[in-house]
Amino acid sequence: MTSIDSPLVNPWKPTDVWVEQAMREATMGGVRLIYHSSNYVFLADLEHEEHGRGYGIYKPARGEQPLYDFPDGLYSREIAAYELARLLWWDIIPPTVQADGPHGPGSLQLFIEHDPQQHYFELREVDRYDWQFVRFAAFDLVANNADRKGGHLLLDPQGTIWGIDNGLCFNRVDKIRTVIWDYAGTELPVEWVEDLRRVGDSLRACDALARPLLDRLATGEAEALLARLDALVADPVLPAMEAYDRRVVPWPMV
Repeated sequence: MTSIDSPLVNPWKPTDVWVEQAMREATMGGVRLIYHSSNYVFLADLEHEEHGRGYGIYKPARGEQPLYDFPDGLYSREIAAYELARLLWWDIIPPTVQADGPHGPGSLQLFIEHDPQQHYFELREVDRYDWQFVRFAAFDLVANNADRKGGHLLLDPQGTIWGIDNGLCFNRVDKIRTVIWDYAGTELPVEWVEDLRRVGDSLRACDALARPLLDRLATGEAEALLARLDALVADPVLPAMEAYDRRVVPWPMV
C-alpha cells in the first residue's frame, strides 16, 4: 500500500486550475522514500515561483520492478489513467504528469491530503460515498485496473475520493482485479454512459482531445480500451465477481 504514515497538509489542491502546469514547472526538491510499496515511490517537495511549495508523489521508471505481464514503463500508465479520467471529465484521479526528477524520468502525481486510516473498507460503510465508488468501479472496468486495493482510494478534506496507484492499467488482456464489488448490479447514470460514449467516439476519431491518452498506449491496448468502453455503454450495469472464472481481487486487499 502506498501511504503516508502521518497526516500531511498539501497547499496545492487537485481542483486548482493551475496545478497541472505548476507541477510541470516546479523544481523537485527533497525526495523521501515511501515504504510498503512494490516499486520505489517518493514523496517530493515541489517549489514553484508563483505558487510556492506543494507535494507530489514521484515514481521513477528506474525504480520499477519488471513484470512478466506488463511492459516496462508503468509510470506512463499512471499518466494514462489521469488522461482517461480527464477525457471523461471525471475528477477522480489526481493530476499526474511526466517529470524528470532526481532519479530520472517518471510520473509525478499531486499528493492528496488524507487520513491513511480511511480507506475503502472503512468508507464503504458511509452511504454518501456510494456513488463515488460506483464511478470508480466503472472507471476501473474501462481502464482494466489490475490492482485497485482498498488503500488506493483516498478521501480528501472536501469529501472527494481520489484513486492512486494506477500503474497496472490498460493491459490488452482482461485483468480486472479490484475490491469494489459491493455495487454489482448497479446501473450507471445516463450522464456517465454518455461520457463513456463520448470518449469512445473521441478515441475512434483519434482527435486532438484523445491524443494525450493514445500517445501513452500501444495500438492493441487502445483497441482493447475502446472495446471495453463500447461494452459498458451497451450494457451499463456493474458486473458481479461471479461473472469471471478467475481471481478478480488484488492481494493484499488494502
